Amino acid sequence: MTRALLTGAFGTTIGEIGEREQESHPPDRDVATSERIRAWLPAEAARRGTAMNEVRIAVFVFLCLTGASLGALFFYEKLPAHQRQDDTHNVMRLIANIFVVMTSLVLGLMISSAKGRFDAVNRDVHSYATGLILLDRMLVLYGPEAGDARQRLVAYAQRAANGHWTAEGGLSDKTSERLLQEIGTSLRALEPRAEPQLSIWNDIREQYRKVLELRWSLVEQAEGSIPRPLVLMLVAWLMLIFATFGFRAPRNAVIVTSFVAAATLIGGAIYLIVDMDAPFEGPIQISPAPLQRALTEMRQ
Repeated sequence: MTRALLTGAFGTTIGEIGEREQESHPPDRDVATSERIRAWLPAEAARRGTAMNEVRIAVFVFLCLTGASLGALFFYEKLPAHQRQDDTHNVMRLIANIFVVMTSLVLGLMISSAKGRFDAVNRDVHSYATGLILLDRMLVLYGPEAGDARQRLVAYAQRAANGHWTAEGGLSDKTSERLLQEIGTSLRALEPRAEPQLSIWNDIREQYRKVLELRWSLVEQAEGSIPRPLVLMLVAWLMLIFATFGFRAPRNAVIVTSFVAAATLIGGAIYLIVDMDAPFEGPIQISPAPLQRALTEMRQ
């Protein structure tokens, strides 16, 4: 399964340790240290927590729809006789038909929104990988004086190709921020002597600014945009529809199995929609292949 894209941040104590170690070790060693302890970083816990929230939504939908359909199926005979007439059943069918149309429209809107967001973030990731490659090539053109900045850029790209965009609570990854800030510090320390170094140095600064803008844009898009009240309203509509289906339905194994299977499939569909809306988490993720290819190019 494809992992999400940029690395998670250290917790308070581990972050302090990482800062002390960076003072005495090169960036590559700092990255290797972070990789060894990644399994218990707070960002990993946050990522698992987000995935669990999506699973809870799917389970919640399944239980609501199953309960509504089977409840109407088995408690139908306990209703008073005047509430079980054909006229009552026909009116309930008409009401359910209204919500069938509305549910279809909302589901279509959610799928379109999630897919559009996923495609937009995917394009931004490709642009981000291209920006890193261009920045690396400009540093090569500048000359050996930019070797330190290029080394830090490769270390950041290595970290970028194997982790997360955000840390715990949806905040930016502080370790990645620190690496990017060190790249900027190295760039400001360069002293171009004359043309063409001066022109290249200006291009490098502009490209570095674009990389920062793209990174923050992706950080802001890491969280889902589908409002939870909309999901709850959709579940309420589906419960009404399923309850109507169970009203006066024959009580046998085929009907019960059909209700359970339908609730499972709808719960799974809503899970995938919500998961697609969070492009760096869950089974449907943005591929890290562009960043991995960028890292390969930079190491050549």
